[in-house]
Amino acid sequence: MNDHLAPALRDRLYLRTIWPWRAIGHLSTVLLFAVPLAFAFWLTLLPWLVAGQRVIEGTPVGLVILIFMALGAGLVVTVGPVVALPLAAMARRCLRLIDRRPLAAPRHPANAHPWTILNAESTWRAVLYGVVLSLATPPVLAIVGGLLVAEVTLLFSPWIATWNLGDLVIEGGLQSVPFMLLGVVLFPAGLYLAGGLAAAHGALTRKLLGNNGDALRDQLGEVAQSRARLADAFDAERRRIERDLHDGAQHRLTSLTLHLGMARLDVPADSPAAAPLTQAHDQAKELMVVLRDLVHGIRPQTLGDLGLPAALWELAASSPVPVAVDAAELLDRLPERIETTAYFVAAEALTNVAKHAHATSVQVRLTRSGADGIVLEIQDDGRGGADPARGTGLTGLADRVAAVDGKLLLASPAGGPTLLRVEL
Repeated sequence: MNDHLAPALRDRLYLRTIWPWRAIGHLSTVLLFAVPLAFAFWLTLLPWLVAGQRVIEGTPVGLVILIFMALGAGLVVTVGPVVALPLAAMARRCLRLIDRRPLAAPRHPANAHPWTILNAESTWRAVLYGVVLSLATPPVLAIVGGLLVAEVTLLFSPWIATWNLGDLVIEGGLQSVPFMLLGVVLFPAGLYLAGGLAAAHGALTRKLLGNNGDALRDQLGEVAQSRARLADAFDAERRRIERDLHDGAQHRLTSLTLHLGMARLDVPADSPAAAPLTQAHDQAKELMVVLRDLVHGIRPQTLGDLGLPAALWELAASSPVPVAVDAAELLDRLPERIETTAYFVAAEALTNVAKHAHATSVQVRLTRSGADGIVLEIQDDGRGGADPARGTGLTGLADRVAAVDGKLLLASPAGGPTLLRVEL
């Protein structure tokens, strides 16, 4: 079942459905407010038409006409928005006859100032709708009215005593039966014409009077907020895992390692249990190192205690490639989400440099951008040619940056250098 008129027109069973009659009802309802609106609009447009005719004829435009032109333009600009708002509401109601899809009206705060409403984009789109409807109504009404009169004349021609078809005078009765049959044949075409006009008006109404742009902006805002909440939840969960590993698993592993060490002291060196106990103790110590690195990878303690610049310097110290860090501009702490994102971008970028770039030096720059933004740049002198499609982690970095509404830019020509720029 079609939910609006446009796809119903393409249905081969269109004439056997209720849609043609709904289209006729829609057009009839629209005419109730379109005709008086068009009359008023063309009345204000009349001085402009007279002035245009005089300009074409080379006749000077009089002062009175100029005054009426200014008066008409002023009425459209001042009264137009006031008239357009109830007009838009009526048009949305009429649309329900041919379109079951919801068309939400633009939303305004309950205590919004009238000037705010008049300056809204949706108000001036309603004015544009009124102008288009006023301009189109007279010619469409004239053409459709003429066709309707011709159709009625053809259908009832046998009962009309005498009527004209151009210069041909036709008597009623049996002589007009062929014309009546022609009217019957053309009647479905008239229903399709009504459907086409109604569908066109419905498309115009939906285009200009819906809050589609506002709704899209609202949806994008909701998506951005949802993405931020997900990022915050992810960071909170990561901190919880880090805390559980640090305070739980790492503590118990440390205790186990101490007990194994004490047991080694109590077991004689030539005992059969000495070798397995020594091996278990060594493995426990190695596991402590692995766990400590794992906890550090989840969220470095330096990042939480001292901030992003100190964490970047710690990264530089542990990098196999010489790294110079310039973060002198950033003296205060940043939001935790921004610091965490910047840190892991830098860590992944330095890992990529060490694995793929064949670089001899790296520069990391952390600068301010405006009042509440930062820019992180990682530049190396390697061979370049970094490509996200080759699985170097760049796609993951872009996703991580996008999760906090940031931008990632990459310049990596073949032969180098490579510059990774992140704006947060």
